[in-house]
Order: sequence, then structure tokens, then C-alpha cells
Amino acid sequence: MISREQRTPFSEWWWTIDRVLLVALIALMLAGVILSLAASPPVATRIGLDPFHFFNRHVLFLAPSLIVLIGVSFLSPRQIRRTALIVFAVSIVLIVATLMFGPEVKGSRRWITLLGLNIQASEVAKPSFVVLAAWLFSEAARRPEMPATSMSMALLLTLVALLVMEPDFGQTMLVLMVWGALFFIAGMRIVWVFGLAGVAAGGLFAAYLFVPHVAGRIKRFMNPASGDTFQVDMASEAFSNGGWFGLGPGEGIAKRSLPDSHTDFVFAVAGEEFGIILCLALLALFTFIVLRTLSRAYKSDDMFARFAASGLAILFGIQAAINMSVNLQLIPAKGMTLPFISYGGSSMVSLAYGVGMMLALTRQRPKTEVNAIGAAPGYA
Repeated sequence: MISREQRTPFSEWWWTIDRVLLVALIALMLAGVILSLAASPPVATRIGLDPFHFFNRHVLFLAPSLIVLIGVSFLSPRQIRRTALIVFAVSIVLIVATLMFGPEVKGSRRWITLLGLNIQASEVAKPSFVVLAAWLFSEAARRPEMPATSMSMALLLTLVALLVMEPDFGQTMLVLMVWGALFFIAGMRIVWVFGLAGVAAGGLFAAYLFVPHVAGRIKRFMNPASGDTFQVDMASEAFSNGGWFGLGPGEGIAKRSLPDSHTDFVFAVAGEEFGIILCLALLALFTFIVLRTLSRAYKSDDMFARFAASGLAILFGIQAAINMSVNLQLIPAKGMTLPFISYGGSSMVSLAYGVGMMLALTRQRPKTEVNAIGAAPGYA
């Protein structure tokens, strides 16, 4: 047992952290291990690897992810801001390096190899960008004379421009949606939100007109007969096969043919082997994590913590919603991982970094500490 009277960093962390939220996140990670074991062996076998290659790597990625999650959750809001600034700057440098030296895969440059590891820098850039945007919006609310909103928009345009150059329109839309939500939460006029939504819609229409890859996915979504819809069709078949209670662990049929059953379409494997019941349980778990974080953020007296935790929760929730919607054929196909469920080292570590900051920002800090942080010069 850990006594409240103990004044160690761990005891203070333990009694101020949202333990219910932490348990929910660990439960999600454990679900990811089970579903990786169910979905990844057929993919590895098809490409000539050991059947448990992706599963072993998925478990291996959990170790640094947990270290990052727990370590970041110890940070103070000021440390989170400073760390996010460094992480974002490094991510931008890595994205530029990826555009210059990364290999081209299916018409995109999204990965770069460093020290034998494949890194997708855009994944790491997302949570740090959200924190910096929240910081600037909180500064704009505290000091209206400071051009913080313009600075936030400059950061947004920088990141969006680099993502479009890769190109990665899915991540671009995700970043735009989260930034727009933060813009609204920060109390900006609704007309600006609709204006920005219009600009985003115009950008998507331009991508449809001038980027064949984007146009092809939208056309296949609107008219499946216009192109190859094999993966989404197999995903739909998987949900149909599974019914309410599933075919049973290891009994899935669709995963034997789905090229991305361990990444983009792991939710469909869950539906086929464990049934709609498990899918609804996963949906409830994601919903609980998002709403729990938003609820804790709303109670915070620190404006930065409120904005940043809300933005990170929205980022987490929208990414999950996009992946599940693609599996259910509700939106055009987009390669985006299901948080902590899909295979992917860069995604898992960056998500751990994001939820670690969520846990840190929703800790129950004494009001005197919050006031001291808010009154600090430069709020840095």
C-alpha cells in the first residue's frame, strides 16, 4: 500500500493520477495484444515470415510505449509544454528529411529509417502539435494583445503543408479537425469555425480534382464498381460472418485474404472472430476514455491543461472513429491505425506519448499549484 503521507514523486503521482483512466488505457493495450495474436499470423505467413513475427513486434513495442506513457504522465504542465516544443521541432525536421530521403511507397513518402527503425514522423508530430496549439490558444485568452492565434495558424499551415507534400491527406484532415475543435473550445467565434470548415472542404475538393489517389478512393466509395474495393468488401464480409458473438478465436476467414488485417482492418477481424459484442465493447472503451478525459479537463482551473487535454482526447477519439468507420464502409478507405489495437511502432509510441500527456494534464493538482503555474512569467 502507498500512504498519502509519503512525499515521494511516485506517491504523489499515484494519488493524483486518474487511475480509472489509466486502467482503461491498459485494458485497451491488452485488447490490442489479443487482437494482434488473432489478426497478424496469416499476414506474416503470406509474405514468408514467421507466423508470430508481427505479434512479437507488437508486444515488443508495448514496452517502450508503456515507459513513455508512464514517464510522460509524471510531467508538470510546464514540462509538457517545453517537451512538446522540442518533440514538434524534431518531428518537423524528420518529416522534411523523409520528403528528401525517404523511400517512395505507393506514391507517398511517409517513412524514414533511423538506426534500423522505420519511423513515421507525422505520427509523433500530431500530439505535440495539439499541445502547442492549446498553449497558444490559452495564451491568446490570457493576453489578447499577443498574436498567439496567428502563431497557432502558422504552425497549422506548416504541418499541413508538409503532410500534403508526403502526401497524407488522412492525417491532414485529422489535424485540421482537431485544430478546428480546439479553435472552437478556446471560445473563438462560430463564424470562424464554419469559415475554416469551408476552407477545409475546399481543400478536399481540390485534392479530389487534382490528386488521382484521392479521387480514386472517393469514387470507389461512392461507386464500388468503379475500382478495386477488395479490402473493404472483405471487411464487410467479416462483420457479416461474425454476427453477434463471432466465429471464435482463430476461426476467422477474412483475415486469410486481407493484406492489412493486422493494421487498418484489425477491427473487422475482431468483428469476425469475437462478434459485434466485442466491437461494441471496444467502442464503449474508446468512448469512455474520451469522455472521461474531457470531463476531467473541464474541471481543471488551468486553461492550458483544459485545452490541451481536450485536444488530445479529441485527437485520440477521431483517429479511432476514422479507423472504425473505414472498416464499416461509412467513409472512404484511409490508412489510419486503431489506437493501441493496430500494429505499428511509430503509431503506438506516439499514442502513448499523447495519452501520457492526457494523464499528466488531468491529474488532481492543488489549486495553489495551478495558480502559481498560471501566474508564472511567460507561462512557459
